[in-house]
Amino acid sequence: MRTVPAVADASLLTDTLIYLGAAVVCVPLAKRLGLGSVLGYLIAGIAIGPWGLRLVDDPHSTLQFAEFGVVLMLFLIGLEIDLNRLTALRRAVFRGGSTQMLICSALLAVAFILLRLPWLSAIVAALAIAMSSTAIATQILNENNQLGMPLGRTAFGILLFQDIVAIPLIALVPLLGAGEHESGTSAWIATATALAAIAGVIVLGRYVMRPLIRVIAAVDVREIFTAFALLLVIGVAMVMTFAGLSSGLGAFLVGALFASSEYRHALEGDIEPFKGLLLGLFFIAIGMSIDVGLIGAQAGTLALLVGAILLVKGLALAAMARRLGVPARERWLFAALLAQGGEFAFVVLGAGHDANVLPGTSGAMLNAAVALSMAATPLLVMAAQRWVMRHGAERADDVVEDTQAPVIIAGFGRYGQIVGRMLLAHGVRTTVLDHDPDNIEVIGRFGYKVFYGDATRLDLLQAAGAGHARLLVVAIDQVEDSLKLVDLARTHFPNLQMVVRARNVRHWLELASRGVDTAERETFESALRSGRQALEKLGMSPFEARELADTFRRTNLATLRAMRPHFQDQEKLVDLARSGLNELEENLRRDREARGEPAQQDWE
Repeated sequence: MRTVPAVADASLLTDTLIYLGAAVVCVPLAKRLGLGSVLGYLIAGIAIGPWGLRLVDDPHSTLQFAEFGVVLMLFLIGLEIDLNRLTALRRAVFRGGSTQMLICSALLAVAFILLRLPWLSAIVAALAIAMSSTAIATQILNENNQLGMPLGRTAFGILLFQDIVAIPLIALVPLLGAGEHESGTSAWIATATALAAIAGVIVLGRYVMRPLIRVIAAVDVREIFTAFALLLVIGVAMVMTFAGLSSGLGAFLVGALFASSEYRHALEGDIEPFKGLLLGLFFIAIGMSIDVGLIGAQAGTLALLVGAILLVKGLALAAMARRLGVPARERWLFAALLAQGGEFAFVVLGAGHDANVLPGTSGAMLNAAVALSMAATPLLVMAAQRWVMRHGAERADDVVEDTQAPVIIAGFGRYGQIVGRMLLAHGVRTTVLDHDPDNIEVIGRFGYKVFYGDATRLDLLQAAGAGHARLLVVAIDQVEDSLKLVDLARTHFPNLQMVVRARNVRHWLELASRGVDTAERETFESALRSGRQALEKLGMSPFEARELADTFRRTNLATLRAMRPHFQDQEKLVDLARSGLNELEENLRRDREARGEPAQQDWE
């Protein structure tokens, strides 16, 4: 009989149990305290790591494995951004990213020199720490449903540029210490290899991977499709790594190539669970890697170092936010999102240590400072969000992107949410516009994609895709805005069908005069149902109560239709209302006589 390596299996199961247990305990507590899931994972890592309960002794091996969660995250982000949208992001990527890297690197280098680092060490450290954490920033943006908003697009563009610039930077650092790339090749050859790898991924993705995925999908075995999705991401990540590039950049490129594919949503659904687990494990590994002993021994120096990083980067980001198109009220939030050091800082600082560019314990100090700045980010973001809520100016409208959804919902309060949830339950995609920032913040926590903006603006409707959408659901609270939107849609989008919420009879008549025949009074049907329930409580049979309610509905609608041509004539409306009431009483009297009931009845 074959011997089973029970010890190794037990160790793996034990570590898995520890990671899952720590996440299950710490993350819900952090969320309940309003700290966010990222900080919850970091706390879990500190708790089980070498400086906590010592349940796990090797955080670095865990970190190397968990970094694949960042790769999967970038692949999913790529799926959300097709090549056309990526082209639209070029301003944020190249202008915003290059500006951020140049300014933050220069200021950080000066700060590190003032902290008595040698000038070469200061430059390497500044370039490394000028890069922010893609994992933390995008996770927070996703949780707050802000990735598609101006703040999110600008932040993501800068993060993408940092992923690109990390490629030559990682190759450059060994040259500073040893004169050649770590593989023994020149920087020119390394750069040519990198460009060839990027071109190869793009060509293979378009002409090989996309046809191949159709073949895999035709097999119609879900687990094989999932296996192919993982194979695709892992394979590209390995190719990019062998070429000396960022595996995350390769995953992003492949995701962008599949963004316009019919298999986009299937890929997204299959990869999402793996991404979530591995990204959580990544944050736990970051928490475990924080050297609490070094923090205790060098508390003052580390506090000064972390403060310098957050202050210098934060002030620089806030200052440049205006030129990058970030709304005024969100500039400090933008700064808080990107002020920390990032994942690539560990790689660059490690390369600097190996090349003897960072002397003594300076590399370990900088690593600890980066980890602490990452841990501080959720708290900084919370503080910035509260400042925005208390002192922020009026929020600017979002730049709405056409999602190609067949339905546009204007207004996502209690009425619009019910309509939206019914459509979503039947697989109908929607573009939602709402003008209540507090409402959007709450709804975003439940995963809905809602754009902030005034739906009565023609440019916003056009951006939302009203030119090709099939249906516009008008669920706005204010009667005047509702009518304005209906007029706007009928004038500029005559083929767009409408379903409209009517606040009252007058609103219904105004809509009817505009040719809207699918307006529903928001309380009418619920009031009829309450009337039926009241009759049943008094002893009437459910069938009779329903028949009475149906009679009431028919008579009421007939009265409204009669009012429609005369809704500007107040006296005529009163006469028609009285006539309708008399007709209703007569119909009910006839129904009672037909059932052989007395004119007045008490139900018991």
